[in-house]
Amino acid sequence: MWRALREAFPLAKFRRQQVLGPYFADFASHAARLVIEIDGGQHGEAVARDEARTRFIEGEGYRVIRFWNNDVMTNLEGVLTSIASTLLSPLVGEGGPQGRMRGNGADTPSPSQG
Repeated sequence: MWRALREAFPLAKFRRQQVLGPYFADFASHAARLVIEIDGGQHGEAVARDEARTRFIEGEGYRVIRFWNNDVMTNLEGVLTSIASTLLSPLVGEGGPQGRMRGNGADTPSPSQG
């Protein structure tokens, strides 16, 4: 999955097993603010824990999407298509409208604005 993500979405720069607070995200793109979780059968039994984890990660400004292991193994192209529809375009810092990207001081008034 990691190789497929990196090949299909090179600008998103997905990383695997990324630490986000007290959790490890299976795959995270800081550029796209997207976390992808691949769930096995044990996640059907840990619903409350997964919900708390998702709330924390979303609270950090990421969108979380989940896929079952079986889907990744039997329908990788469908999974990648679903991810593609979720990714922001353009990615943060990759040619978006000027004045709307984080960290460029757009929210701070210029000296002429007072």
